Amino acid sequence: MTSALERLLLPAECLVCHGLLADERADDLVCPVCRSRWRPVRPPWCERCGQPEPHFGPCRLCRGWPTVLASVRSAVWLDAGARATVHALKYRGVPRIATDIAAVMARLLPAPPPAAWLVPIPLGARRLRTRGYNQSLWLARALAHRWCLPVDAELLTRPRDTRTQTALTPAARLANVAGAFQVRNGECGMRNGRASSELSDVDSAFRIPHSALVLVDDVFTTGSTLAEAALALAEAGCPAISAITFGRATIPDFS
Repeated sequence: MTSALERLLLPAECLVCHGLLADERADDLVCPVCRSRWRPVRPPWCERCGQPEPHFGPCRLCRGWPTVLASVRSAVWLDAGARATVHALKYRGVPRIATDIAAVMARLLPAPPPAAWLVPIPLGARRLRTRGYNQSLWLARALAHRWCLPVDAELLTRPRDTRTQTALTPAARLANVAGAFQVRNGECGMRNGRASSELSDVDSAFRIPHSALVLVDDVFTTGSTLAEAALALAEAGCPAISAITFGRATIPDFS
């Protein structure tokens, strides 16, 4: 919480539009006007991947996903202020903005089932060292606080770094993340030789076959990262996987 003196000497401003924030919103990082400009992703959409386009026959976007990945939903379109917000989260060293993002995600997305666990998409070691934090973990923890759900930040690992996906075609994205994820000791529900009961309620291990998992990431483009992460979890025995993201990018026409 910011003190009255801090607000007087350093008035809080929105990270997106740089407008001053009212005193009662001094702890926010995005002003109400900028939040109101985030465009919610609305149906009609593919019931599985959430892509709001007309579909005739099988959806081209998600038809190659592992069957265990049942649904993916995004809160807003990644344009204008939403893109600037994600940029602040990932590249400007402002992980606390995840709290503002999670507030909108929790309002626009259906809450997971009460027994679900949130699993953030991990970063590779090199990118984690460069950034200093995993933005998806900050999002997962902020959502967990609102939904009263546990987070497992260590279950899913990313043993190899991958290229940035920004300029890659859908096929190249799939190849880029192929085999990028592993599950840490998922079969027996233990990690580092300790039973799950010995760990804390948050960021603790659990028995995968008995828990619905919700992957959490900042942006959805083609779903290749989420699909590959879900595949690793499925191979470890997880029976039910869904995913949520804050932003959904408009997919370029690569045809």
